[in-house]
Amino acid sequence: MKQLKFTGFIFFLCFLTESLTLPTQPQDVDNFSSTQKFIEENLEYITIIAFAQYVQEATFEEMEKLVKDMVEYKDRCMADKTLPECSKLPNNFLQEKMCAMEGLPQKHNFSHCCSKVGAERRLCFFYNKKADVGFLPPFPTLDPEEKCQSYESNRESLLNHFLYEVARRNPFVFAPTLLTVAAHFEEVAKSCCEEQNKVNCFQTRAIPVIQYLKAFSSYQKHVCGALLKFGTKVVHFIYIAVLSQKFPKIEFKELISLVEDISSNYEGCCEGDVVQCIRDTSKVMNHICSKQDSISSKIKECCEKKIPERGQCIINSNKDDRPKDLSLREAKFTDSENVCQERDADPDIFFAKFTFEYSRRHPDLSIPGLLRIVQIYKDLLRNCCNTENPPGCYRYAEDKFNETTEKSLKMVQQECKHFQNLGKDGLTYQYLIRLTKIAPQLSSEELVSLGKKMVTAFTTCCTLSEEFACVDNLADLVLGELCGVNENRTINPAVDHCCKTNFAFRRPCFESLKADKTYVPPPFSQDLFTFHADMCQSQNEELQRKTDRFLVNVVKLKHELTDEELKSLFTNFTNAVEKCCKAESPKVCFNEESPKIGN
Repeated sequence: MKQLKFTGFIFFLCFLTESLTLPTQPQDVDNFSSTQKFIEENLEYITIIAFAQYVQEATFEEMEKLVKDMVEYKDRCMADKTLPECSKLPNNFLQEKMCAMEGLPQKHNFSHCCSKVGAERRLCFFYNKKADVGFLPPFPTLDPEEKCQSYESNRESLLNHFLYEVARRNPFVFAPTLLTVAAHFEEVAKSCCEEQNKVNCFQTRAIPVIQYLKAFSSYQKHVCGALLKFGTKVVHFIYIAVLSQKFPKIEFKELISLVEDISSNYEGCCEGDVVQCIRDTSKVMNHICSKQDSISSKIKECCEKKIPERGQCIINSNKDDRPKDLSLREAKFTDSENVCQERDADPDIFFAKFTFEYSRRHPDLSIPGLLRIVQIYKDLLRNCCNTENPPGCYRYAEDKFNETTEKSLKMVQQECKHFQNLGKDGLTYQYLIRLTKIAPQLSSEELVSLGKKMVTAFTTCCTLSEEFACVDNLADLVLGELCGVNENRTINPAVDHCCKTNFAFRRPCFESLKADKTYVPPPFSQDLFTFHADMCQSQNEELQRKTDRFLVNVVKLKHELTDEELKSLFTNFTNAVEKCCKAESPKVCFNEESPKIGN
């Protein structure tokens, strides 16, 4: 396999896709050719990602066979593009080959997808993806010395295995992101294998790569979930807000052109059409860089880079400076006598303009916060435009906006205060209890993961100057992950209501939830309160995982207990572990202490 040439082909818009059209302008032709060359050179990696995400249970050997078939397909089509099979879309051909692999559809339970065609088949493969990957074995790890020997002796095999293992555990992450992660992994391996202290090097340099993957995974699942549950209009407004904040000097007409470029036919990326996703990411970058003078003054150096590097450069660029002539508020949406008439003429354009003008004037607000303001404004006009004096009614809109923002701000301030008072561990236990009470149907692993991510939002943001937007944005991503990508995901009536009713007000909805009354706890099992000496051999991280799982399982079993009773029980558990691990015979100690914990 050729050198991986992908080092930064990513942007916060990367999951949105467009239908493939023939290039018409010289610049488009150059962009199309560069992207096509990149796809051809990295087809093996792209196939690994697609197959591992569609069929997560498949073995590495099964994946290798499909890669071989796809490379032969590429070679045939490059030699003779008139062959009938070469007119097929790559993703359709890939799924056909998967279905044709003898015994594979039956073995890995996707034969029902193979009986479908077109869009139905694509959606079937998408819905077959499993977000909870607890059924997979632990991620294989190599000693740093072994890893370096493997890299030096067979770099291709090491990278293939790495990409396969990462992709199957992250089925909703887009191909450009995974390719970037693989490129960063290779950079780490290349650098650390030359170091004396390889262990420390790998541990230190792997952290930002893992954080990068987690951040993009969370964001992509969040917006794809919004797409599937609420449709393209919500995604459209998300990106009007995002781009207006990042590029405040952009003209409205240009903004809408860019948003439409991003939003059209992006289902491919969310479904896992890796080739189309890469093509459209490149096209969006080309759009931005071809209009950079009217979009942003901060991306000139980024746009001078080659296609693979410029995406990451753009996402890391700062928000553009606010235009000096931009007033603090746009009066025409609250002071004009003709607001209702303008709304009625074209509601979508009217509210898009409002979102644009409000977002670029408020770079300090979160994206969910901005969408709440838009919803409040829509509701206000719906009422005001039916009164005898609409202008007298909507004149006080700014007060409503400020009131909504103040409520969100107080919620964040309260959460950050809890973090300061309880500390990271105390806040983790509080969120594990809360999440398990409102969504006990989720697996223990998923609840532990969501709890840790929610607490990470506070540990990351609560000391920053932009605390409000940071917490609100990250907490909303965690709730997006809880709600899931699949529109058919069901947890319980109350949670489903929050997930599916109103995207902008999802977080306030969750804040009001109480313990799920429809939940029936599992039968009591003394095994949950029986501990063994191996607890004392666990490393810090593994011990923390066991501790978190114990708390979640206790909440599931004793759902009727108050938070204080649960904390008391949990304190008994941690005290017993500490006491027994210091005892001369941990086994004897645990035998004596275990029965006391659950009582």
